[in-house]
Amino acid sequence: MTRRRTKGQDGLTGDLFEHLEMPDAAPEPRPGAARETAGQMLGVLDNWVERGWLRTLDAAFARFLWTEAPHSPPLLLLAAALASHQLGRGHVCLDLKATLEDPAFALSLPPDGPQMLAAVPAQPPAEVLAGVTLAQWRAALAVPDLVSEETAIADVAQGNAPLVLAGTRLYLRRYWQYEQDVREGIERRLTRAAQLEAALPLDIARAALDALFAPRAGQVARAADWQKLACALAARSAFSIVTGGPGTGKTTTVVRLLALLQTLALGRAGQGAHAARPLRIRLAAPTGKAAARLNESIAGAVERLPFDALQAHVDAVALRNAIPTVVTTLHRVLGTRPGSRRFRHDAANPLPVDVLVIDEASMVDLEMMAAVLDALPPSARLILLGDKDQLASVEAGAVLGELCDRAREGHYTQASRAWLEAATGERIDAAMLDAHGLPLDQAIAMLRESHRFASESGIGALAELVNLGDAVGVAKIWSRGYEDLARLVCPADDDGPLRSLIVDGRVGEHGDAHAQRQGYRHYLETMRTTRPEPGATPEALAGWAAGVLKAHGAFQLLCALRRGPWGVEGLNRRVARLLHEEGLIDPHGDWYAGRPVLVMHNDYELGLMNGDIGIALELPVAAGEPPVLRVAFPAGDGSGGVKWVSPSRLQGVETVFALTVHKSQGSEFTHAALVLPDTYSPILTRELVYTGITRARSFLTLAVPEGRSVLDRAVLAKVQRASGLMAGLARDAQAA
Repeated sequence: MTRRRTKGQDGLTGDLFEHLEMPDAAPEPRPGAARETAGQMLGVLDNWVERGWLRTLDAAFARFLWTEAPHSPPLLLLAAALASHQLGRGHVCLDLKATLEDPAFALSLPPDGPQMLAAVPAQPPAEVLAGVTLAQWRAALAVPDLVSEETAIADVAQGNAPLVLAGTRLYLRRYWQYEQDVREGIERRLTRAAQLEAALPLDIARAALDALFAPRAGQVARAADWQKLACALAARSAFSIVTGGPGTGKTTTVVRLLALLQTLALGRAGQGAHAARPLRIRLAAPTGKAAARLNESIAGAVERLPFDALQAHVDAVALRNAIPTVVTTLHRVLGTRPGSRRFRHDAANPLPVDVLVIDEASMVDLEMMAAVLDALPPSARLILLGDKDQLASVEAGAVLGELCDRAREGHYTQASRAWLEAATGERIDAAMLDAHGLPLDQAIAMLRESHRFASESGIGALAELVNLGDAVGVAKIWSRGYEDLARLVCPADDDGPLRSLIVDGRVGEHGDAHAQRQGYRHYLETMRTTRPEPGATPEALAGWAAGVLKAHGAFQLLCALRRGPWGVEGLNRRVARLLHEEGLIDPHGDWYAGRPVLVMHNDYELGLMNGDIGIALELPVAAGEPPVLRVAFPAGDGSGGVKWVSPSRLQGVETVFALTVHKSQGSEFTHAALVLPDTYSPILTRELVYTGITRARSFLTLAVPEGRSVLDRAVLAKVQRASGLMAGLARDAQAA
C-alpha cells in the first residue's frame, strides 16, 4: 500500500470538523487497549500521532465521536480514526477484513519524512488488534447514532450517522455517498447503450469509420485496429473509456471519435423537419498542465482528419467547425465557487453539453468524478481518456484504474463482437470474449500499440515489465544494451555522478555516446546565449523565452518523495549548489535568472494552473539600469506563446530542479532521470515507477544512491486502494 498526501481538515470531512474542539488528552494506553476503555483507546491514537503513524485530524475525529456518544466501544473509535486516515492515503474506505489480516495496512508505517523519536512509546497496530475477530469488530460498530448499515439503503440516504458500514468496508458518510453517486451515474449511462445502438445508422457509421481509419498504402495483414474499435464502442454508449499507455494514440482516437459523432449528428440533415445541429462538446483535463498538453496535440490531430473523405456524409466545413480544439480544466468547466467545495454546475444547473471528454482521467479523484456526473445532463455522453496503469489521483479514489481493471482481457460478449465487426470490419480475438462480460466491459477499449516507443525501445520494454510486476525482467534489462536506458549510482557523499547527470546528462561510461542526452546546462546556456539585446521587441523577447522553455523540457530530474536527501527538498538544494559551482546560476536570494518554478495552486487571476512550470529570466536592459526579472510560462493554449509574470505576484510556487513523479503527470521530457531513495518507502509502488519511466520521451536514466536499489521491491508493490465501486457495479449487473 502507499501513503498519500494529507489533505486539510475542511477537505477531508467537510462540515463535521468546522467547529470541532479537542477535549483534554485521554489517559495513557496500556496493553490490550482495543478491548478496554474508550479513553485508553484515545491514548493509543494520540501516541500514534506522536509517532507520525496517524494524523492529528484522524485522532481528533475519533475524539469528536467520543464526545457525541460517550458509550462508543473502543474498537469503533479505532475504526473511525483509521477510516479517516485511509482517506489521506488515497483510500475511499477502511477494509476491516484486510486490516485484521495485515494491521500495518491501515497506518503510515513508516511515515514519509523524518522518523519520530524512538523514545515515544506506542503500541503497534498488530498488538492493539491482537485477538480481535471480524465479527467482534463489526459488532462494536453497531451504534446507530454513529454508524449506518448500507443494507438499510433508505435509512442511510436519509440518516445523519457520520459513518457507513457496507459489508466489511467502513466509510465516512460523504465518501460513501460519492461512491454511490459515481456508480449510479455510470450505470444510468450504460443502460442507454441498447437505445443508442438501435438509433445508430450502422451504414453511415461504417462508412465514416472506414474513411477515418483508411488503411495505409501497401499495408499488409495486421492485428485489429483498436483505435477504430474504440471509436465504435464509444459511439454506441453514453459512457465510455479509452485507455492505453504513452504513445498509443488516445488523443488521435478521441478526435476521430468526435468527428464520427459530429458526422452522425450533422449527417441527419433533411431526415426530419428541423435542420441538424452539431453536438455541444467540451474538452477538459484535471490540471492546467494536462489541459495545455492536450491543447497542443488536439489541434494537430484535427488538421490531420480526412475531411474530404467524409464529404459524402457531411459538409467538411461544418464538420471542422464542430470539433472543438480548446481544452480547459475541470474546475473551470464545472465553475468553482470561492471558499466552497461545491460547483456552479450540478444537477439543478447542469452543464450545457452533449459530450464531455476528460483527458488524463487517472488523475480524477472520486469526489470530482461524482461532481462531474452530477453536473452532466442525463442525455449527455461522458468519455474518459487515460492510462489505467499511471498513478491514481492524489485525493481519495482510483476511479479510472478500478473501472479499467479488466480492460487488458477485454471481456466482450459475443453480441458486442458481432456488432463491432459489422460497424468496423475489425474482429476481436476470441481470447477476449466473455459470455458473462459486464455492461461496463462493453464500454471500455484499451489501445495496445505504442507509436512513441518502437519495438527496440528500452523505455517501452521497461515500462511493460514494470506493469507486469516482473522484477526479474527489470533487473536483467540493464544488461541488454538499450541505447535509451541508463542506470547510474549516485553516492550521497560523492557529487561527481550526480553533477555529470544534471549538468550535461552524462551517465558513467555511456555518457558521451548520446549527444542528444541533455542536462540542465542546455537550457541555462540557451537562456544566456540567445538573450536579445536591450531594446528588443516584445516578439523577440517572447521568442527567446519560448526557446528557453523548450530547452528546459529536454531534461527533468524526477523523484518519489518530497522530504529527505533523495526527495524534492534535498535534491533541489543539492542541484542548485552544483549548478552554482558550475557557474550556470547565481542563486542570490529567492529569485534569480534560470530558476525553474512550479505553480502549486490554480491562480485564475493570473491564468496559471497547478502544475505549470515557468523559468525566471533576466530581461535585457540598458547599461546602468537595475536588473528586471520576469517569469516566463507557456501560454497554455497550444500557440507556443509566452505568459510573463512578475515574481512578486507568484505566491504559491516552489523551485523545481527536482520534481515529484506525482507532479510530473501530464508532462513529457526528452530525457527524464528518475531518482530512487536509498531506503524503501511505502510510497514507492509499481504505478509510481511506471509513471516516472513513461515521462521520458527519448532517454531514461535510473539514478540509485550507493548502488542500493529499491526498484525490485517497488515493482512488486502494486497499489490497491480500498473501495467498493467495482463491487457495486458487478453486483448491480448480476442483479439486472
